[in-house]
Amino acid sequence: FPFPYTPYRIQEQFMEALYGALEAGRVGIFESPTGTGKSLSLICGALSWLRDWEEKRQQEETRLLALGAGGQDGLIPQQARPGSEDTAGQPDWVTAFVQKKEERDMVDRLKEEQIRRKKREDRLEKIRHNVHLKHAAKRKRCEEDEAKRLLQLSKEALSQGAGEDALDQLDHNEEELILAEYESDDEKKVVSGLEEDDDDLEEEHVTKIYYCSRTHSQLSQFVHEVQKSPFGKDTRLVALGSRQNLCVNEEVRRLGALQLINDRCMEMQKNKHEKKSNEENEGKKRRVSHTVCPFYSYEQMQFLRDEVLVEVQDIEQLVSLGRETKACPYYGSRFAIPAAQLVVLPYQMLLHEPTRNAAGIKLKDQVVIIDEAHNLIDTITCIYSAEVSGSQLCCAHSQLSQYMERYRKRLKAKNLMYIKQILYLLEQFVAMLGGNVNQNPGCQTISQTGTVLKSINDFLFQSQIDNINLFKVQRYCEKSLISRKLFGFVERYGGPASAVKTNKENQKLAGLQNFLLTLRQRSDKEGNPQSPPAEAEHDQLRTASPLMQIEGFLSALTNANQDGRVILNRQGTVSQSSLKFLLLNPAVHFAKVVEECRAVIIAGGTMQPVADFREQLLCCAGVDPARIVEFSCGHVIPPENILPIILCSGPSNQQLEFTYQTRDLPQMMDETGRILCNLCNVIPGGVVCFFPSYEYEKQVYGHWEKTGLLSRLAAKKKIFQEPKKANQVEQVLVEYAKCIKRCSQTGGQMTGALLLSVVGGKMSEGINFSDDLGRCVIMVGMPYPNIRSPELQEKMTWLDKTMPRAAGQAPSRVLIENLCMKAVNQSIGRAIRHQKDFASVLLLDHRYARPAILNKLPQWIRERTQVKPAFGSAFAELRK
Repeated sequence: FPFPYTPYRIQEQFMEALYGALEAGRVGIFESPTGTGKSLSLICGALSWLRDWEEKRQQEETRLLALGAGGQDGLIPQQARPGSEDTAGQPDWVTAFVQKKEERDMVDRLKEEQIRRKKREDRLEKIRHNVHLKHAAKRKRCEEDEAKRLLQLSKEALSQGAGEDALDQLDHNEEELILAEYESDDEKKVVSGLEEDDDDLEEEHVTKIYYCSRTHSQLSQFVHEVQKSPFGKDTRLVALGSRQNLCVNEEVRRLGALQLINDRCMEMQKNKHEKKSNEENEGKKRRVSHTVCPFYSYEQMQFLRDEVLVEVQDIEQLVSLGRETKACPYYGSRFAIPAAQLVVLPYQMLLHEPTRNAAGIKLKDQVVIIDEAHNLIDTITCIYSAEVSGSQLCCAHSQLSQYMERYRKRLKAKNLMYIKQILYLLEQFVAMLGGNVNQNPGCQTISQTGTVLKSINDFLFQSQIDNINLFKVQRYCEKSLISRKLFGFVERYGGPASAVKTNKENQKLAGLQNFLLTLRQRSDKEGNPQSPPAEAEHDQLRTASPLMQIEGFLSALTNANQDGRVILNRQGTVSQSSLKFLLLNPAVHFAKVVEECRAVIIAGGTMQPVADFREQLLCCAGVDPARIVEFSCGHVIPPENILPIILCSGPSNQQLEFTYQTRDLPQMMDETGRILCNLCNVIPGGVVCFFPSYEYEKQVYGHWEKTGLLSRLAAKKKIFQEPKKANQVEQVLVEYAKCIKRCSQTGGQMTGALLLSVVGGKMSEGINFSDDLGRCVIMVGMPYPNIRSPELQEKMTWLDKTMPRAAGQAPSRVLIENLCMKAVNQSIGRAIRHQKDFASVLLLDHRYARPAILNKLPQWIRERTQVKPAFGSAFAELRK
């Protein structure tokens, strides 16, 4: 394997196992601890395989073409012998003729493919070496811009004389809010395509690797690794992202919310295609405002596509290239997919089928690598779950009925029918929450509060909407862009009051409620800590039209009955209540990926416990167990660089057991404090202490403050707490790091800093406590999930019903343990980041010593873990 430096032995093993899995078309679960160069191993292993695979294919093609040119028989072995009749009872000459034709067709096809490939490679080669081409394209752009500017100026000069047109202008602005005539369901079979790129749409997809990760920063990091790798120069790589990340049209970007950006973009494109067809019937056309996107230019996007394929670029470089070439990076990058060898994209795009299809991603016979996959199951569940609040439902109903009233005369019958169906759905949803859509949701109190779970069919039946074809409604919403039109309508006419039905008797009420709302918001700003959830809701309403959220919920209701549940969450008022769709079986949406792909690799730093992936995801998706391979490698650090200890009791022999019942006891909190005090006396640099929840962290902190323990701790280490707001995390970390650096240089009473964190919070994932930032990681108790949550209870019941019992344990019990240990593994893996790093890991709870739990620690930590019944010997080890 080509590698930028001498690989570690475990990297070689990783690449060999990866190569084998790709070659054999397996589904692999690969675990390689963070800090062991996983990304590079993935890149070099997978691209080596791809290179060999392409070579083999080309040799095979050359062989076939040579045979074809020689006009030999023997391309496809002949079963038929002269004078015999084959099984179908056809004379052998017919069979021979058919075979000959198939061979000829195949040779022709190969020839065409070769010509196409040659053309593409020549073009890219030319761009690599030809600076003139770039300049020509640039000059053409400048000329076009200048022409446009002059045209605009002359138009303005003309219109200054025409004052009377101004009135028309306003009205014609409003035209774009009206829904176009909807040709539904089966009437519209012919789709007018893009004329220019018909020839290119059919471009063949070469065998490629789709690499996905969770965040854009992880993807960028990966692209930089590719640039540094030996494959950086000659790999055709394209990075995909959402419009939010890739749009370069400032007017559209300013909309902020992803859904609005998407809708606006689609609308501008629709305008572009309509423009062509409308120029013919200019005479009878009503005037509609037709903004088209200046960056959606076919030529420029082709140019961008080639630039992207020639040189490996990350999202940031792609965006600046798009600005410079005046081409849309979002679509330009999609044009590059067929020819690319490596496509880098976020989870959501690959795992969500509608998004995948829209992006033109074809998985047939391709390779998919999913990195950072430790919470793949949760991710799929989240992508396909949806929640809408009572206030969103009421608001959408109010907006839509006002819209219908205003444009009733202009809307066609089909449109009216669908709008009425949507209004009816909204009405029934609110009724299910126990409210009435015609009253202000904030003032309607609900008598029976609590949470109810229903199967999809029960929900459809009880809300009396089982006679409506949700698939058709969903298609209507997509095609007619109704939520976009509605958003424009509300932007123009509605203030926040549009959440309230403005019929006569409610008008006074609405004014009063707005007034009360502003008063309430003011008092919140003045420092009332109990800010009602309605406020956050209100901000959300302003960012996007509520109908968009609801469309997501409607499409969730089209899942199969057994795969999901609807949760009715009834709180104090209608506006605080919500309907949520919960996907129970993520495998149904993952099955397509596993079936179509040649090979799928699920990789991560800590994949333990692996059983979840095997059973809930792969076996449920119908993967043959023989197709699954597992690979787990150790760490690159020498064994003496890590000291994991399970501590069963504290300095005063108090047994450590942090269950819901015992963790609030003063003696438990005191003992935890004593342990920390002792550790902070001997551990240099940074100590990170994880608590199971924000609430518990706050409680312990308060208790230590009262008992004076906090000030004893603060004498040795400066204390930092994890902030609840995401935007303050960066600042806390910077201060933490500064403090540790300062202490190590000055050397005095203070030896560093102590960071109190929360499992699953902002610090437990994706943040590295390397070297002095994390010399010790402490886990207080076992972070079991909240078993009382209705979602989790439903998932547990579902698992017990559908999964086999493993080793005498109920699947639901296993799930709870696995969720707990996944969280632990994520948090403790943060301290060791490279070969020379060292740290101690302390698990405070005697329950960690149980074999079932101990076995769920990552192998490289488990092998070195010591169980210490008493504090003395543990402290001696740490000190040493």
